[in-house]
Amino acid sequence: MREDFLVIRDLKKSFGTGEARQEVLRGMNFSVKKGEFCVLLGPSGSGKSTLLNIIGGIDTPDSGFVSINGDKLKDMDEKQLTIYRRKHLGYVFQMYNLIPNLNVKENIEVGAYLSDNPLNVEEVLTTLGLQEHKYKYPNQLSGGQQQRVSIGRAVVKNPDILMCDEPTGALDYKTSKEILSLIEECNKKYGNTVIMVTHNEAIKNMSDHIIKLRDGVVRKDELNENKITAAELDW
Repeated sequence: MREDFLVIRDLKKSFGTGEARQEVLRGMNFSVKKGEFCVLLGPSGSGKSTLLNIIGGIDTPDSGFVSINGDKLKDMDEKQLTIYRRKHLGYVFQMYNLIPNLNVKENIEVGAYLSDNPLNVEEVLTTLGLQEHKYKYPNQLSGGQQQRVSIGRAVVKNPDILMCDEPTGALDYKTSKEILSLIEECNKKYGNTVIMVTHNEAIKNMSDHIIKLRDGVVRKDELNENKITAAELDW
């Protein structure tokens, strides 16, 4: 049986003070196995992005802890957190955040430089269907192509966890499904644990593990027994 790889225990986080204080996470608990494709599903304001920022070591909880492979983030100092983010996490955002004066290959190489054990850049370009575009600059690419580059930059690090924050939020239906298929392929091919934040209910059907959030707590935590491929999704 696979060990729990990512563990979230009694996580609480609030913003503001006094009457303006808002509890965003109100005692969140769940765990994810290594290599799992896990979807965090919930409406706007359910705490998804705050949770992702805490898992990513970008934000700190008021109480509770996040543990990855047995290491608690709260026990790390700033230098250790920086190394943790660099070595263990890959990020795919809704906005692509590419470096405009670097071409496709160079943008992906930026991710490789941050890793002790990067994947082969040419192989990643091929996997993501970017070989013929590798010398183009971001402003010469469509939104879907830019998101492919963003996935490439995250995946080439060979991260333990691929964090995807609404990765299809800015894309049309057809392109969204292509991007989801690529993330699915990377999960299978490289074995990264995928944590995907989305409000799109349909995406849960391609995941191994579904966690539904509402008002800062886990409302439902279930394994998906009837997983389908990204290509079969419909919404």
